[in-house]
Amino acid sequence: MTILLKILQVVLALSILIIVHEFGHYFFAKIFRIRVDKFYLFFDAGGARLFSTRHNKLLNRLFPRLKDADTDYGIGWLPLGGYCKISGMVDESMDRKQLAQEPKDYEFRTHPAWQRLLVMSGGVLFNFILAIGVYIGLLAYGGKSYIANEESEILASPLAEEMGFRTGDRILSFDDYVPENFATLQSDLARRSPLSAKVLRGSDTVTLYMDHALIGEVLNNANMFSLAVPFVVDTLLPGSPNTGSDLKKGDRITALCGRPVRYVHESREILKDFAGMPVVATVERGDSAFAMPLQVDSTGLLGIYPAIPGIRTREYTVVEAIPEGISMAFDNMGGYLRDLKLVFTPSTGAYKSVGSFIAIGQVFPSIWDWTVFFSILALLSIMLGIMNLIPIPGLDGGHIVITLFEMITGHKPSERFLMAAQTVGMIILMMLMVLAFGNDITRLIR
Repeated sequence: MTILLKILQVVLALSILIIVHEFGHYFFAKIFRIRVDKFYLFFDAGGARLFSTRHNKLLNRLFPRLKDADTDYGIGWLPLGGYCKISGMVDESMDRKQLAQEPKDYEFRTHPAWQRLLVMSGGVLFNFILAIGVYIGLLAYGGKSYIANEESEILASPLAEEMGFRTGDRILSFDDYVPENFATLQSDLARRSPLSAKVLRGSDTVTLYMDHALIGEVLNNANMFSLAVPFVVDTLLPGSPNTGSDLKKGDRITALCGRPVRYVHESREILKDFAGMPVVATVERGDSAFAMPLQVDSTGLLGIYPAIPGIRTREYTVVEAIPEGISMAFDNMGGYLRDLKLVFTPSTGAYKSVGSFIAIGQVFPSIWDWTVFFSILALLSIMLGIMNLIPIPGLDGGHIVITLFEMITGHKPSERFLMAAQTVGMIILMMLMVLAFGNDITRLIR
């Protein structure tokens, strides 16, 4: 069931992103009266398709004009993307037959360069607009909640310890940058590649010098910095074996069976040996400390929900959400650009983090949460937009660069050159897909 939910979320998210991106091209093409031959979600490789307005007999009987419409709207069978086939344009369809004919007024190639530039930029523009719109909606609907880094201590993973961090450290800064959100500590470390990090360890400020050879590992290892949660009682869970005990909100458990406990994760190591048994806890309440008998359930837990430190929440009106949503989108754009810089720096090993649909599926939660879904959708939309700006022939960025060259020099590249560039671009994209799938398979094997 978990895998099915993840697959459904991936398919829905990618379908939305593809439709929005291709609609950006379609929108500007229609504005400039350029014919769009096909608008497809997924690829109809080999001419096979799941749905087509031009080839569906029932639709054609109900709506006869669809059969002769300029555009065929459909769904292909190969879920590796989608496309908007614009008449007279050199694209992934490699339609040499159409290009060999006399240019028509409604074709892409006969329109001014500035119009063609807008058509090619439309997909990326609409991806960014989608991300901004989603962020505005999320902020207006539920506000913004995060765990403040200044009040939080880390649970260091083996990689974090290798870099010098210790459980209980409070990270103060990476070089001159002061992290605000605890959840972004790992991405901040990877993206900024700081020379040093300052941490508060007990009452001492310690400077750690970062080994940049490990940045690739930072990108490829999840949960480098988990939250070290103090064992402070917030509430008792429904069905807790300690319902009816004298525990109160704000109580701090400092020891179990005489063994010191500072964080929740430390208690689990102790309690696993006392499943279904009573234990004696040392509890601090205000200025006093006392012993209290508690019951451990059959799974080795006390049924206590701890107080999470440093949670910050801010509510937004729709008007307030607009500038904040735009700011969030641009912040994430900047972050992803830094990620790409790492990917294209072989010494970091960040290219090993490149993933395909499998990696995307692992990002989505195992339960359906619309807030989380739309948050991931907005980030994926930004990633898709920026990826398409990479100046590789076959991507929008390649077409944009060629069109800008034409606008600057006044010389339009030949269709033979464009076909050759498209072929090279498709080969490069296939190599990137092989890399992405290879990375995913390697991670699954590990």
